[in-house]
Amino acid sequence: MLAAMANLFTLGRIALIIPFAAMFLANAQWNMKAAFVIFFVAAVTDFFDGWIARARNEVSALGAALDPLADKLLIAAALILLLRNGIIAGAGVIAVLIIILREILISGLREAVTLRGGSLKVTQLAKWKTTAQLVAAGLLLAAAPHGFIGEALRPWASGGLWLAAVLTFWTGADYAYHAARMLRAKDT
Repeated sequence: MLAAMANLFTLGRIALIIPFAAMFLANAQWNMKAAFVIFFVAAVTDFFDGWIARARNEVSALGAALDPLADKLLIAAALILLLRNGIIAGAGVIAVLIIILREILISGLREAVTLRGGSLKVTQLAKWKTTAQLVAAGLLLAAAPHGFIGEALRPWASGGLWLAAVLTFWTGADYAYHAARMLRAKDT
């Protein structure tokens, strides 16, 4: 029953993307604050679904598949919306591309490795990468016009985005290296 609860938290994170986007795009003085709150609640579910599943040692295949997907969907939605509104601009676009392209690449490599009977284990650094991405997106939302903190936070938020991009690139390179080795070994 508790494993099902962990999966419900994960599904809830995915479901919150639509109201998050609706609040982000709303034409109101309070929209960015509302979007931040929804994003924050969704991001916190990432901790709780894993914590619940680990506390009961009830890890399911569905949860293992949905959890990283939910993270990627939430982060990609936030970054795309932040790009759309110009909150991320200039060189920050490169950081967003690093994050989104890495996530797509590694998802494909994971699938290829799995089809060959292998697996790419999630590393601790990859967990920190996800946390850095969630924190950076949250900071950018707080630094947006009409956000909780506003423009004064923007340099810190941009720095957080670049830290997340560096961790994303690093973990992506590591996973790609290991996936390539596994796939080559299976070909011989």
